[in-house]
Amino acid sequence: MPSLFPARRTTRRRAVPIAAATAAACALAIAPLGAASAAVVSDPITYSASDAALALSPLGTFETGVFDESAAEIVAAYQDRLFVVNALAGSVSVLDSSDPAAIAQEFAIRSDGVANSVAVRADGLGIIAFEAPVKTDAGHLVFFDANAADAGSAVLGEVTVGALPDMVSISADGAYAVVANEGEPADDFSVDPEGSISIVNLPKKAKLDKKPKIPTQKEVRTADFHAFEAGGSKTLAADVRVFGPAPHGADLPVSRNLEPEYIAIDGGTAYAALQEANAIAVIDLKKATVTAINPLGFKDLSVASNGIDASDRDPNGAPTFQIRTYPDLHGVYMPDGINAYTAGDKTYLVTANEGDAREWGDYVEPVRVKDLGKSGVAPICADSPLAALTKDGDLGRLNVTRELGLDETRGCYDELYAFGGRSFSIWTTGGVQVFDSGDAFEQITHAAEPAFFNSNHTASGPEGRSDDKGPEPENLTIGQIEGRTYAFIGFERVGGVAVFDITEPTASRFVTYINNRDFSVSVEDADDPEAVLSGAGDLGPEGLAFIPAASSPTGAPLLAVANEVSGTTTLFSITTALAP
Repeated sequence: MPSLFPARRTTRRRAVPIAAATAAACALAIAPLGAASAAVVSDPITYSASDAALALSPLGTFETGVFDESAAEIVAAYQDRLFVVNALAGSVSVLDSSDPAAIAQEFAIRSDGVANSVAVRADGLGIIAFEAPVKTDAGHLVFFDANAADAGSAVLGEVTVGALPDMVSISADGAYAVVANEGEPADDFSVDPEGSISIVNLPKKAKLDKKPKIPTQKEVRTADFHAFEAGGSKTLAADVRVFGPAPHGADLPVSRNLEPEYIAIDGGTAYAALQEANAIAVIDLKKATVTAINPLGFKDLSVASNGIDASDRDPNGAPTFQIRTYPDLHGVYMPDGINAYTAGDKTYLVTANEGDAREWGDYVEPVRVKDLGKSGVAPICADSPLAALTKDGDLGRLNVTRELGLDETRGCYDELYAFGGRSFSIWTTGGVQVFDSGDAFEQITHAAEPAFFNSNHTASGPEGRSDDKGPEPENLTIGQIEGRTYAFIGFERVGGVAVFDITEPTASRFVTYINNRDFSVSVEDADDPEAVLSGAGDLGPEGLAFIPAASSPTGAPLLAVANEVSGTTTLFSITTALAP
């Protein structure tokens, strides 16, 4: 793999906020105006490659004042507005971003249940995905006018989709809305609905300024996974993870097990991340059919460029930052966010390899390495090199899945599999990996702020996430600037956004990293967390939206980031041509 760091420099910049350049079924309410836009932290953390062509700087932040309640999750941009999912309120906040330094809430759009995702078409037709009050019931989409002056006139109609619609996306040509119906089980695992993909045919012109033309239920189709069940017409690849318990007597075990998480669309094809299954489903939108499920394989953590820091409890006197490789240890990519782009006339998929573990009812998938061989869990095979690495300073603290690596003949683990890749990857549409960032994310975040390497989001402190999934790349967005294509990847735990130039997929390169966070403020440890929240900056990036210059209130490209733990939404300027 080409070097990700041709040469590096660490810088800190003080950001200077700038003013901007020149229906009846829905239980709607105009929400009280939220907190005024707060200042960004006084000293955002930045770290860049020496030849970086871009730099990011925070312009302004809208804060809800709510800590760790998912008050800002997914963000979509349209003209001078941001639309932000507030899961706590069950709504989408409509923010005026015409002045990025003074973002203000105008109103909120609500319906029954909890808002999970929002998307807006170029003509202003907006769509919100709502899960039902009982999450295992069918959810729905609410269509709205992104140009509306208030909540009362915004909502246009709704349609029913599958259980727990977690993400909605609109195709580039505006013809389809595609919904990932995750179908999570009830918390006690008494009910486990099917995962599915809903495809909604959208009108060519919504005619929002006249008599709006809005989809009805007959325009909704469902792509399911029935063909991949035993005896079905399609074969499920062995490396697609179907595992864990099932409700007693439930049929369709594959369909109930697969949980679409996120959607990318290219032309008439959609790609759904099946996070826990470590796979990507391919959907023909015209036929509303899942045509393939491509497993992503596993990351070899014995390779030099793929090391991880696996312990949050290093021995006394040992360095806290230890990127190491381990024999017979693998990462399960398990992407959350996924996006698609074109390079050299080929379509590629880009994934944020977060990782996720199942814990439903009495079933718990993860186990610490040092606990293998205890409480009825199979041990590590005695002849495995892993058997000598079970101390806390080695792999003992690392959480791994008990579902992979077991030699069933001997009844012991000869390989171990950790959650996530701590990376982002680029894949062909057939699931062949052409690039992975290796251990770059941990290297970058350590170089940027070594004292808080692998910190958690709720509290500040070093190594809090080394034993789990490290920085936890959660989501990403893609943008084109001056003929180059960039991926912007958000880190859920330590925070911040890393930017990579992915114009040449196989030779993708690190550009810059920024974290609008003040680690001196440890919110969870405060007597009154919400009293100190404003000083902490952004915690827990969840959703990102690239705003091209042509659509930007400043006339230059921007990045919007919604942060679920701090409840903040921040706009970043993107400055080009920094390299000498």
